[in-house]
Order: sequence, then structure tokens, then C-alpha cells
Amino acid sequence: MTEPQTILLIDDDESLRRVMEFHLQEEGYRVVTATDGRSGLERFQGEPVGLVVTDIRMPEMDGMELLTRLKAMQPDLPVVILTAHGTIDSAVEAMKLGAADYLTKPFSRDQLKTAVQKALEVAALRTENLRLREVVAERFSFASMIAGSRAMRGVTDMAARVAQSETTVLLVGESGTGKELLAKAIHFHSARARRAFVTVNCAAIPEQLLESELFGHRRGAFTGAVADKQGKFELANGGTIFLDEVGDLPVLLQVKLLRVLQEREIDKVGDPRPIKVDVRVVAATNRDLDTMIADGTFREDLYYRLAVVSIRMPALRERADDIPLLVDHFLDKHSARLGRPRPSVEKAVYSEFNLYSWPGNIRELENVIERALVLDRDGVLDVDDLPERLRARAQRAGNVRFELPDEGISLEHVERDLIVAALEKHDWNQTRAAAYLGITRSTLLYRMQKFQIEKTDPAAPAES
Repeated sequence: MTEPQTILLIDDDESLRRVMEFHLQEEGYRVVTATDGRSGLERFQGEPVGLVVTDIRMPEMDGMELLTRLKAMQPDLPVVILTAHGTIDSAVEAMKLGAADYLTKPFSRDQLKTAVQKALEVAALRTENLRLREVVAERFSFASMIAGSRAMRGVTDMAARVAQSETTVLLVGESGTGKELLAKAIHFHSARARRAFVTVNCAAIPEQLLESELFGHRRGAFTGAVADKQGKFELANGGTIFLDEVGDLPVLLQVKLLRVLQEREIDKVGDPRPIKVDVRVVAATNRDLDTMIADGTFREDLYYRLAVVSIRMPALRERADDIPLLVDHFLDKHSARLGRPRPSVEKAVYSEFNLYSWPGNIRELENVIERALVLDRDGVLDVDDLPERLRARAQRAGNVRFELPDEGISLEHVERDLIVAALEKHDWNQTRAAAYLGITRSTLLYRMQKFQIEKTDPAAPAES
């Protein structure tokens, strides 16, 4: 059985105090009372209280001073102020200081009931909202991100440092690498975490509607504008806006975005007056902005405004060490969603995963796991549960053919060339190259030492 809410009732008018106490008890509340602000404060400190109802004018300590002290101790505490006609101005001032509501004497039982019920409901909503924000913040924390590989540890380390600043961030990388997840983590680790995180996919909105979507419009600004509309930048005021696929932004809107970044104000469609906004911008793209700048399709000045800090999200093939961790995560997630036991995974499945190039990256891996779970019949995920594109890849790997010269060939030279080719194919990632060759990483390292194979391309990524 749920414990009743405790209400602290403070008023020096004994008759009114007893009447209110009776009415509140009739509504099912537990009521404790005090005759003045000082004793009320002592009572508050002595036991858990869900709501305070207090008069403004009292001896020892008045309601305004009491309200200030209560809010200092418990900022989310709902407080209802009681006031006579002559002190309504004080009640309004109390509302500015954080009071939930005020009642003007004389008031009815229903008015008291409504004020208390409303204040408690608002407080409960605030508590629930805070709890949900904490859950979301934990979900999008850097600690919860799967980052076992060296490549991803570098990403999360840089993102954690930049999150504490107000600087603009540009996330680059292939589709499906988790750029939006990283953007949310940056937001929820920043001073703006309690404000809005607003996402705009610049490639998904028709060009003729994108300006209105970003900056809003006034009624009558164009055909169909039947009412004023807030744009995404206004909705994100005080928080963060995530501009996904920013490389697809039309050149005209690139100019307008540049002005927002420089002047911190937006121009609504149909409104001659600029509107100040306080928004942090995190942008992302899977396009080569350097090439677009050279082609004249992306403004160089906008690029430098967006890429104050640029973070590259590695492709999944560059972080093979994370694949088993990601598989475990997606198995737990989708097994729970589908309401079935989590299956085991055959080692051959991981071999196929290491051989595959994952053009769709993490998003593709999640889809493969979900598909395998849906099709699984025996509680064991094996190669037959994988899509044809992964199984066909494994079949092709065994069909290597050589042109053999008549004069003979050195087996050691062939072996060395094959190891170098496998390493180059996998960007010198030793884990993936070893899986591709069907040997362990330690065996690969031994043979690299034997044949004195070293990475000579300085631009090639390091082993992750």
C-alpha cells in the first residue's frame, strides 16, 4: 500500500490551521503542522515532507524568508502560499521565488484541494522528467558506448573533452558508424544537458521546406503558411542542434547557417527582425567536404566554422576488436525485445564477421543480428542464419587461383606477398588480416617478423 503524501501546514491562525488540517486529512494526506516559520523549518528538517502550505505573515519568520530557506535546501519542493488581499503583491513575488501556487484568504475546501493536488502533480512530473533525463543521459554516456578498440577509445576521449566546451563540432564518417549517438553523448555530457537536443536531417527535408524547418516562418510568409511556426533553432534554444548530413545543405542555406554561427541569430521567413538564439551546433556528414569545397558545392568559410573540432568516426572494419562486444550488445537488446532466450553464437559466425567489409557499418551489423534472431530455430546462431552476402563472401575466399610460371616459384615469396596483400586489403589491421588468412593474430605477427614485413604507408591506420 502506498504511503500517503506528507504535507507541512504552517499558519499562526489556529482556527484556520485546524480547518485546513481536517480538509487535507479528509483527502487522504498525512498532515503535520507548525505555528510559525521558524518552528515550521525545524519540522521540515525533522521528517520527509512532500509539500508545504504556509502563510506569508507570521511571527518569528515570515513566509518569504521561509520559502527562500526551503528552496535552498530542496529546490524542487512544491510550496503553496496563503495570503490575504493586502499581501497579494507578496504572493506574486513568492511565485517568482519558486512557489508553486498561492491562495487568497478566504478560500474554499475545493480551492485548497485543487491547489495542493496541482502542486503535487507538477512536482511529480518534474521528478519523473528528471529521472527520465538521468536514464537518457546514462544511455548516451561515453561509458555506455562500446569502445574497446584503440580507434574508438580515441574518439570517446576527444568527445568527452570537447563536450565540456561550447565549441562547434563536426563529426565525419561513413553512414551507420554512430555519429548521432556520439552527438547525443556530447550533448548529455555538456552544461546544456537539461535543455533540448534537436535533430535535423538536412538530406531528408525537401529544399523548398528546409529553410522554414530550420529557422521558422511567420504566417502569410508564403502560400500555405497559415500560422507562425518555430524553427528547429528556436526549439533548440539553450540546448544543442544536431545537423545530420550537413554536406547536403543547399549553398543558399549554407550562407544562412554561416550567419547563425557568426551572429548567433536567425532570420525567420517573412520576418524582418532577427531573433537571438543560444544554440550549440553539432554537425555530421558522410561526404568528403574537402572535395566539395574544391568543387564549389560547399563553402570553405562554413566548413571552418563547423569544424572547430572535427572527430572522425571509424568504420566498423577499422575496429574489428569491437565486433564481439557489439554482437553481445545487440543480442541482449533484440532478445529482450523479441521475448526469447539469448542464443549462443558459433565461432564460425565471428570468422565471417571479421572477413566481411561492413559497408553499412554498425547499423548493418545490428540488422544482421536482428535478422538472425528472427530466423533462429535452435538457440544457436550459425553461418546458415547469416544473409547470403556474408556467406557468399566466405565461399569466394577459398577460390584463389594463381598463374604458375614454368621456371618455378618461391613458396616463401608467395607467402610473404599473400600476407602483405591481406594486410593492405584490411588497412593493416592485423586482427582482420589474420582472420582473412585463417590464422591467429600471433601466427601472423610471427610471420611478419620472419619475413620482416612492416607497415610502410604512414597514412594507413594503426592496428586497433
